[in-house]
Amino acid sequence: MSKVFEFTGENDFCPGGPIYTNPKEPSLFLSLGLPVDVYFPSRKRSRISAPFVFSEERFEQKKQASIEVLPDECLFEIFRRLPGGEERSACACVSKRWLILLSSICRDELCSQNRSAVKNTEGKSKIEDEEIEGDGCLSRSLEGKKATDIRLAAIAVGTANCGGLGKLFIRGSNSSRGVTKVGLRAIARGCPFLKVLSLWNLPSVGDEGLSEIANGCHMLEKLDLSQCPAITDKGLLAIAKNCINLTDLVLESCSNIGNEGLQAVGQYCTNLKSISITNCPGVGDQGIAALVSSASNVLTKLKLQSLNITDVSLAVVGHYGKAVTDLVLTSLPNVSERGFWVMGNGQGLHKLKSLTVTSCLGVTDIGLEAVGKGCPNLKQFCLHKCAFLSDNGLVSFAKAAETLESLQLEECHRITQFGFFGSLLNCGASLKAISLVNCFGIRDLKLDLPELSPCNSLRSLSIRNCPGFGDGSLALLGNLCPQLRNVELSGLQGVTDSGFLSVLENCEAGLVKVNLSGCINLSDKVVSVMTEQHGWTLEMLNLDGCRRITDASLVAIAENCFLLYDLDVSKCATTDSGIAAMARSKQLCLQVLSVSGCSMISDKSLPALVKLGQTLLGLNLQHCNAISSSTVDILVERLWRCDILL
Repeated sequence: MSKVFEFTGENDFCPGGPIYTNPKEPSLFLSLGLPVDVYFPSRKRSRISAPFVFSEERFEQKKQASIEVLPDECLFEIFRRLPGGEERSACACVSKRWLILLSSICRDELCSQNRSAVKNTEGKSKIEDEEIEGDGCLSRSLEGKKATDIRLAAIAVGTANCGGLGKLFIRGSNSSRGVTKVGLRAIARGCPFLKVLSLWNLPSVGDEGLSEIANGCHMLEKLDLSQCPAITDKGLLAIAKNCINLTDLVLESCSNIGNEGLQAVGQYCTNLKSISITNCPGVGDQGIAALVSSASNVLTKLKLQSLNITDVSLAVVGHYGKAVTDLVLTSLPNVSERGFWVMGNGQGLHKLKSLTVTSCLGVTDIGLEAVGKGCPNLKQFCLHKCAFLSDNGLVSFAKAAETLESLQLEECHRITQFGFFGSLLNCGASLKAISLVNCFGIRDLKLDLPELSPCNSLRSLSIRNCPGFGDGSLALLGNLCPQLRNVELSGLQGVTDSGFLSVLENCEAGLVKVNLSGCINLSDKVVSVMTEQHGWTLEMLNLDGCRRITDASLVAIAENCFLLYDLDVSKCATTDSGIAAMARSKQLCLQVLSVSGCSMISDKSLPALVKLGQTLLGLNLQHCNAISSSTVDILVERLWRCDILL
């Protein structure tokens, strides 16, 4: 105490200056009084926003201004001197204003001296954290109402300390507070290592926002712009000039992007490997020609859909598409037969392996034959909704495409049984899969074919919703295709036991996957023969909607199928007895079981389902009205690792 009274007010004791004008005035000290034991419970310290000024007579609280009154320039200088990403993330949580300011700081604007000081003082762990920054290994997705500028700013600040943002997907539908250039500016300044950007349904994003990305994200490799009507050629030009590493470009429903933007992409982006352009009315032959010709040696994937292009574009593709391996042409109303003929004779599609053509009126017999001859390495061919293609064109194409492995025809109504079997017999020794979907021109005619060598290469057969396909066609297929492994006959009401039995009897390899859904005229006899002859290889069986299938089929499955893991008997005439028979089987190890719509399966199947549940990962009990809610609760509890659909 003597030391206190001897204090003369020098700053070495109290650097802030003397507290009292007369420090020896005894009236300023409180009397302790009699010695008493007093308990003071701990209390939370009161928050003081301004310092107290002491005088001789009273304490006076002086008002202090908040840090919020500092201008943005001052806060900016403070934030850029923060030592690390954790500190910046913590400050971003204070207010929206701080978050926006922090997100506006570019990586190059951060104070490098502070970062190096932190590294030197905090040891190896901090150095490792700093090295992680900038890898661009994180991925973020915003959809609907969550797609706002504030969330983008938070992502830009938060990911900088966790490895850096590499992929960003935005699916916007928030019209009131949607993403604008402000949010994209935050991403551009805080995520310089962004490589993948997808923008869907963002009407408020225009050229300014895309230019921010172009100026800040020079490592961008994949760009997807879908339903962004405010983006024009100007924004795409900025991307082309600044993001020269661009390899994948998707443009869909961007009404203001035209030829000029595509020409710029072709000029500057020399590493472009994949292009998809859909429903962009401003895109014409000039843009496609410039794009394809400029990327002739590296472009491998090309999709053109719903565009106002003509035969010229297909001619350019046929001549300059030297590296193209995958080509998709959909809904090109201005492309005629000449376009496909010129594309096939362009001698540039020698590396083409997959071709998909949908709703193109220019696909005729002559054009398709030229495509088959001009693509010597074609392996997969999908033809959808081509109304002018006939049997002759399909057979001619099959003869020319000697390396074809997969042929899919959908809604080609001029294709008949002659064209189908003609292509099957002329495709060569490489054909492995053939598919017919919704082809109403198929009629089950009796064909007197000469003795032909079987198609031993075919492994997969799929016939779906072709009402004219029946037992006669299946009998021919059984004789021609003895090495089938996967068979799908869906929605064929004209197929009976005799037709499918011919396939089973001639199949030598052993069936692995069989889908007979919607074949209402098949009975237990088919399942019995199939399980006896192919039970040692059968892995998947779908009998959905086969109303004549009963418990006898389930008994045959339980006795003969050793590898079956996926079984669907929805809407079949199965009962509790069939489920019990499968549960008694020692070799059956089902992982997926569907009994949806089986009204005769009741609570009595509870023990059997619990036993089957030892291996089940998925169980479909939808529309099983005889199963009570209490039984369902027990199943949910007992089969805790199984996904149950109710």
